[in-house]
Amino acid sequence: MPGTAPGPGRDPPPVDPARAEVDPDRIARMEAGLTQGDYGKITSVLIARRGRIAYERYFDEAGASARRNTRSATKTVTGLLVGIAIDRGWISSVRATVGSFFPELSDLAHPDPRKSEMTIEDLLTMSSVLECDDTNPFSRGNEERMYLVEDWVRFALDLPVRGFPSWRPRPEESPHGRSFSYCTAGVGLLGGVLTRAAGRPIPEWTGEALFDRLEIPEVAWPRTPTGLAFTGGGLPLTSRELLRLGQLYLDGGSWGGRRVVSASWVRASLEPHVSVDDETDYGYLWWLRRLGSGDRTVSGAFMQGNGGNKVAIFPEPGATVVITAVNFGASRGERLEDRLLTEQILPALA
Repeated sequence: MPGTAPGPGRDPPPVDPARAEVDPDRIARMEAGLTQGDYGKITSVLIARRGRIAYERYFDEAGASARRNTRSATKTVTGLLVGIAIDRGWISSVRATVGSFFPELSDLAHPDPRKSEMTIEDLLTMSSVLECDDTNPFSRGNEERMYLVEDWVRFALDLPVRGFPSWRPRPEESPHGRSFSYCTAGVGLLGGVLTRAAGRPIPEWTGEALFDRLEIPEVAWPRTPTGLAFTGGGLPLTSRELLRLGQLYLDGGSWGGRRVVSASWVRASLEPHVSVDDETDYGYLWWLRRLGSGDRTVSGAFMQGNGGNKVAIFPEPGATVVITAVNFGASRGERLEDRLLTEQILPALA
């Protein structure tokens, strides 16, 4: 459900929780729990409903002006940039092949014609042919191996093709016809595609195409050793800026009445394209999850990164939630953030 901001260059206006249809008693209990550390090291929480900020609080000394290390929440921004590049005609569609941007695919340590047919959509959905799994320390494509070499785009292109032993379902046997494998290197490869598609470095065009439109000042992209903007993680943004990105998708691709990315791209991004597990699907670099809260289940789309950093949009009840945290260690961070959502925030939105 749209929650349109009231005008160009303006965040949703802060209001009392009750005026934004948020339970003030629940909010008070949530704040007490946050203050006493029930959810670990939370640094900020913002809740907007129907285009109005019902709650904004910072729990560290850095405060509202701090640029947060978004970790892998950056990946969703990369998906947004792909949509903008398609809108502008720089990339023909999600079916465009990586090989069309990298003719040097024939000169690789592990050449394979299937790499030439790998599509932009394969990378957007973490379901490419590349043997790349950040959750497996033995994977050739594990991101920690990538950080040891100089050329991260070449690292991704050089990866072998992954195999499917008989005890694992093949993509064609899986929901949506794809097999999920979380791969930071693949999103870094998308950065290489975006650079070649635009014909100039990412920092030179993303200001005009995205950040200026959201009233986000100059953004310092992290860099790879070869100087490319790294699109796989670490983009520094304030909590309010993260809220704008979530609100942009909740409002169908517009901010303050100005079109940023096509509504069709937003719809496609938030549709399930690959199954992660029984509770989770994956869109175009968006996690699509169903959270149980009390006697109901709420569907949401998530930007999320290590440490518990999340931007969540809930079409029903028309809400955007930003949580930043330093609960590092993926499983612990996610568990604490999920508890905060299911125990406090979602009941406050009921």
